[in-house]
Amino acid sequence: MSGLRKTRDSRRPRTSRRAAPAILLALAAAAVGPGGPCRAECPIQLKDMTAEVGLDFVHTDGSSGRRFVIEPMSAGLATFDYDGDGLVDIYFVNGAPLPGMQVDRPPKNRLYRNLGDWQFRDVTDAAGVGDTGYGLAVAIGDYDNDGWPDIYLSNYGPNVLYRNNGDGTFTDVTQRAGVATGNDIPAEKKVGAGVSFLDIDADGNLDLYCANYMRFAPSDNKVPVVDGIPRYSGPKDFDPEHDMLFRNLGDGTFTDVSAPAGIASYRGTGMGIICLDFDDDRDTDIVVMNDLRRNFLFENDGKGRFKELALGAGVAFNVDGMERGSMGIDAADFDNDGRIDLYQTSFGKELPTLYRNTGDGMFDDVTRSRGAGAGLYQHVKWGLGFADFDNDGYRDVYVANGHLDDNVHLFDDSTSYYVRNTVLRNTGGRFTNVSDACGDGTRPELSSRGVALDDLDNDGRIDIVVLNSRRESTLVRNVSPKGQNHWLQVRLQGLRSNRDGVGARVDVVAGDLRLVDEVHSGRGYQSHFGTRLHFGLGPRNRADRVTVRWIGGGVDVVENVEADQGITIVEGSRPNARTEASKP
Repeated sequence: MSGLRKTRDSRRPRTSRRAAPAILLALAAAAVGPGGPCRAECPIQLKDMTAEVGLDFVHTDGSSGRRFVIEPMSAGLATFDYDGDGLVDIYFVNGAPLPGMQVDRPPKNRLYRNLGDWQFRDVTDAAGVGDTGYGLAVAIGDYDNDGWPDIYLSNYGPNVLYRNNGDGTFTDVTQRAGVATGNDIPAEKKVGAGVSFLDIDADGNLDLYCANYMRFAPSDNKVPVVDGIPRYSGPKDFDPEHDMLFRNLGDGTFTDVSAPAGIASYRGTGMGIICLDFDDDRDTDIVVMNDLRRNFLFENDGKGRFKELALGAGVAFNVDGMERGSMGIDAADFDNDGRIDLYQTSFGKELPTLYRNTGDGMFDDVTRSRGAGAGLYQHVKWGLGFADFDNDGYRDVYVANGHLDDNVHLFDDSTSYYVRNTVLRNTGGRFTNVSDACGDGTRPELSSRGVALDDLDNDGRIDIVVLNSRRESTLVRNVSPKGQNHWLQVRLQGLRSNRDGVGARVDVVAGDLRLVDEVHSGRGYQSHFGTRLHFGLGPRNRADRVTVRWIGGGVDVVENVEADQGITIVEGSRPNARTEASKP
């Protein structure tokens, strides 16, 4: 790679503002492969429900016109059932005032309880989870195995751990748990990034991986001016930081094992992360997206020690050997070959990357051949997620877009600060951009960041929640025609392994269809969603077999499961499946 890049745009050839669109269109047409706009009636239909559901959250990035580099990084969100009533709730992460911004009341994170019938109530104050720190990321996990999901926040400044008390309230246990920051990282300069719970050593306790973006203080800020236009600076203008790994000691406390685990040896500019068993060796590995630096892939030796091998595995760069403005990451088996693949979002004038797992510890960049970048080249891409929106047995992709420079229109008319988000329909291992054909759910033009995909009304169709920078959130209901397609949802309850089943792999066989998935905590762009696994079955009305492979080695099998319901599988019990959500 040639030279350090001082601003995000300096890496690209300079063209005149008027010439850019024609050049971009030509590049995009050559890059996206077989994908393209859906011309026939689209089986995915999405409805914008934002005005009807009682969500009044408005995000702030703390900006005052001084263009602090961290402003565009905020924030992610989480969807999870905090009170155990069977309905998925929503937690939004918020920014905080930066120097120069004056507010009457400090902004805070907000928790909305799902009341059913597409109504939500703000329960932030009652629950005690209104953190006023500068929020960036969130992950959910039952770190103390008491049956109630807890909240971990990654901030600019000290991180926060909220313990779920099981009565609708939470307690800030950060200091007791010892997870505010790492041993050698100054909290006042730590810019956090994506976080995940995972069990690094299969002891049944959820550990914590926390990516970091950089070291930063307001006095360090730089505002590059290009052709007289001020812009946000990039991560290479500041010192990178190593990530943090906290091992759960099982007594409510954690210890920083970043150095002995092999994590602290690598400094990056982390953003989104995901933890998965990429090599199918029954332990959990870690993938970290680094902004304008090579990505990390930490392979677990099964005992909680890690080796970084992204370059050899093919995920450090894209197929052209280029580092990118890496943003978010999600994992799923997009082509139903039994192996978990990766999809990463990236900066503008860059394709996202679809990494196909080849099954030998490596990945291939198949973005162009599979149409996985259709319509996305020109935009800055943030949050994302795999989900089978039409339940046809193939996982689609949702991508959140929006530039980080609110004055981008002054120097690039191929994109905008406010743009629409994108839906890529999976048509059997290849993708088609159906954003123009799937209803008004993709019509809002905002600058989106975190995305969460979950079934908010238990009707077997995956819905969408989007956090938008400096604006109200977006909630989109999946109203796709059910037709002949069926579905199955699976929630895990660990006994010997961690309570949430994080890291467990689920294999569903329905006739000629085989689907695999894993339980992840923390994914996308600094967000959390999908603890309850969702499988589209197409026309098949039952699953012949559901196999769960738990972290720690146990295996459970449930046979002859009727479709169109949610089940809970309890580790090691007989019978070990029960109905969770009745048919709609």
